[in-house]
Amino acid sequence: MLLDRAVIEVRSGKGGDGAISFHREKNVPKGGPDGGNGGKGGSIILVARKNVNTLLAYRHSRLLRANDGEKGDKCNRYGHNAEDLYFDVPVGTVIYLEESMQPLFDLNKDGMEAIVAKGGKGGRGNASFKSSRNRLPHIAQYGKPGEQKRLVLELKLLADAALIGFPSVGKSTLLNLVSKANVPTADYPFTTLEPNLGVISLQDGVSSFVLADMPGLIKGASEGKGLGIAFLRHIERCRVLVHIVSMDGQRDPYEDYLAINKELLTYRADLEKRPQIVVASMMDAEGAEERKKEFDKKIGFESLGISAYTEENVSLLMKKIYELVQKTPEFPLFEEGTFGGKKVYNAYLDLAEPPFKILHPSLHKFVITGKVVEDYYRSINLSTDAGIAHLISYLDNLGVEDELEKLGAKDGDLVSILDFEFEYSE
Repeated sequence: MLLDRAVIEVRSGKGGDGAISFHREKNVPKGGPDGGNGGKGGSIILVARKNVNTLLAYRHSRLLRANDGEKGDKCNRYGHNAEDLYFDVPVGTVIYLEESMQPLFDLNKDGMEAIVAKGGKGGRGNASFKSSRNRLPHIAQYGKPGEQKRLVLELKLLADAALIGFPSVGKSTLLNLVSKANVPTADYPFTTLEPNLGVISLQDGVSSFVLADMPGLIKGASEGKGLGIAFLRHIERCRVLVHIVSMDGQRDPYEDYLAINKELLTYRADLEKRPQIVVASMMDAEGAEERKKEFDKKIGFESLGISAYTEENVSLLMKKIYELVQKTPEFPLFEEGTFGGKKVYNAYLDLAEPPFKILHPSLHKFVITGKVVEDYYRSINLSTDAGIAHLISYLDNLGVEDELEKLGAKDGDLVSILDFEFEYSE
C-alpha cells in the first residue's frame, strides 16, 4: 500500500543541566569548583532511503521522541549525550511545517538527512565558569530545551516521465508491456489506485529511464474529484509528460485532451510547462485511424499512434521519451535558497533576527523579548545570587542597558524578561 502523506509530531531531547559542585577531599582545602557540564539532548533526524517506498510507518500521526541529555555531576563528570534518533523515509519526501506549510527540506537523494528537531545543548557546570577573576563561581546553566513541532511529510515520486490521461486509456497496460511493473488492469475505470513505477531499458541495453503510471485523472481532479488530486503531486518531479488519449471511440479524445491540460494548469505547480508527448492509444480499434486524423487536426500537430495489443510504435515511443528526458532539465520543486543546508531548523539562533527587542507597554514598564535572549535566560540557574548576577551581566554585554537608556528608562522602572523582574538603575 502506497501512503504518500503523513503528519507526525517530533520532540527532541532537552540538554542536561550543568552542576554546581566544589571539590571536597581530605587534605585538599582549596579543591575549587568541579561541577560538570550537562549532555546534549537527542535530535530527530529523517533519512531518505531508496529501499523505502511508502510513508505507511507514519500513518497514525506518530510521535517521534528523543531522550534528554544527562545532568552534569561533581568531580567534573559530564552528563552523557542522548542518542540521536534516525527514521527512514522514501527518497522524494518533502517535509513541511504543519502550521504554515513552510517547506523545510526536500529529501530527493538517497542518504540525505534532515535534522527536523535539534536536541538541546547541555548546560555548563560551574567548573567551566572558573576564571582569574572568579575562582569560586556559584553558577551553572540549565540545559537548553529541545524542539517540538508537527510536520507534514509528502512523498513526491522520483520519475523521469509520467503517463497521464483519463481512466481506461491504456496507461497501465503500456507500463506492463515495457517494464516489469505488473500493474493490475481491467476494463473498468480506476483500476489503478496508486502510482506505479517501472524502469524502462532501451534496446541498446545501456539507456534507461523511470516511467510512472499515474492513476486516471478526471475533470475537476485539481479540485479534489476522483483520484487525481491525491497523485498530481507525483508528477511535479517528472521532466516529461506522456499524455495518452484513447482512439477506441468510447470518449471524445479532443475533449479529454483539453480537460487533462486544464487540470495540469489549475494545479498551479507549473505542470503545464512540462514537455508533452501526445500519444493516441488503442490504434487497433475499429475506426481509430479516422478518429486520430480528426484529433490531430484539432490539436494542430500529429500525435504518435500506438497499440499495446500489436505493439505498434511502442519501442519508438520509449525512444522518444528517453531522448526528450535527456535534453529536458530538471524542474526544481522550490525556488533556489528555500533550504539553507543540512540543518534546516535551528532552535537557538536565527542570524536574520536581532538578539533582543524591548517593548514599552506602559509608562514605567519595559519588557525584554527575543528568541536569543529568552533562550539564554532559560539556560541560567537563577537559584543563586551568582546566577542572577550572571544574567544581569549578560544583558549588559548584549546592549540591553544602552537600549533602555535610549528608550528613556528611569530609576525604579520595572524591567522584565519572561517571569523575571528587576528594577532599572541608572
